[in-house]
Amino acid sequence: MESVGTGLAAIDWNDRRADVYLSRPDKRNAMTVDLMRDLTAAFERVDEAEDVRAATLLGEGPVLSAGMDLTMMRDRVDPDSGIDRDVFPDLLETIEDLRQPVVAGIKRAAPAGAFELTLPCDFRIIGENARYGLLEVTLGTFPHGGGTQRLPRLIGLSKAKEIVLTGEFVDPEHAAEIGLVHEVCPDEDVDERTKAFADRLCENAPLGLEYGKRALNASLEMPLEGGLALERSLGHELDDTRDYREGFEARLEEREPEFRGE
Repeated sequence: MESVGTGLAAIDWNDRRADVYLSRPDKRNAMTVDLMRDLTAAFERVDEAEDVRAATLLGEGPVLSAGMDLTMMRDRVDPDSGIDRDVFPDLLETIEDLRQPVVAGIKRAAPAGAFELTLPCDFRIIGENARYGLLEVTLGTFPHGGGTQRLPRLIGLSKAKEIVLTGEFVDPEHAAEIGLVHEVCPDEDVDERTKAFADRLCENAPLGLEYGKRALNASLEMPLEGGLALERSLGHELDDTRDYREGFEARLEEREPEFRGE
């Protein structure tokens, strides 16, 4: 695995898949400013890797993340702390805007800020005993790292209010029922199942994945007419690519396509 920045994030390059790790296992991957900056840099490197078709978000050690580092959260209100309050939203936007789809592996624990960390990912795989929820109302605040905005777009306003305003953990099976996660598996299988899901994505055309993700994300922000126009424009761009021709020729010749991202 390749360390990034101060060493609190790492990338494991696996051919067409990149596995991005929170790498602070001695502190249950609790997020500090340095960790979030390293994680942002890791995803920026993945975005620039032309041969990577999908990425994962994983935690080194037994959990994905215990959430925000509590000492940092206590000290951040001090005007002399110098803590960068933009580092977390910048990280989430980097993940959301990544060219490649991202699959989060929610292993054992992902409360509060760690829950919000998974929301801009495109897919979420969760362990059957994971502690997954937004606890901020029990700590004197509310989730304001994107939780009140991204969560309703994923599962609807009513269910999002239930999760945000009760501050309770979400049962993994219930999370699957409401469309918050895509798969529930034994805790010890989370990392491998997450990688396997990403590998399924890697079989597809890289430009199709990238443009499809762009169009889908835009659907949450644009009126229908504008979204349809964007969809058509992106589709027309792909009509002239080598991979478009390869995909249809391979199907007609009853063979596996060899996509190149061109």
